Amino acid sequence: MGFDGPITYKNAQKAPEVAAATPLDRIVVETDSPYLTPVPLRGKRNDSRNLPYVIEKLAEWKGVSPEEMTQITWENGLRLFPKLLYTG
Repeated sequence: MGFDGPITYKNAQKAPEVAAATPLDRIVVETDSPYLTPVPLRGKRNDSRNLPYVIEKLAEWKGVSPEEMTQITWENGLRLFPKLLYTG
């Protein structure tokens, strides 16, 4: 399940419920660049530098630290896209 900037919006009423029902090993984060920038940067161009805002919100909802959520979503991404680190 991919989570992005809109989970930080005040009107993201279903997002906490969806996050609660999603196992940690099934969560990834994404940017939806260049739009859907997370709070507090709404209205500005979005890119991957804004992922920490998404990570922080998910970590809060899942009861883990932002560092743990970063590691978890990184590992999930590698499982989902295993060839990303291919250097051959």
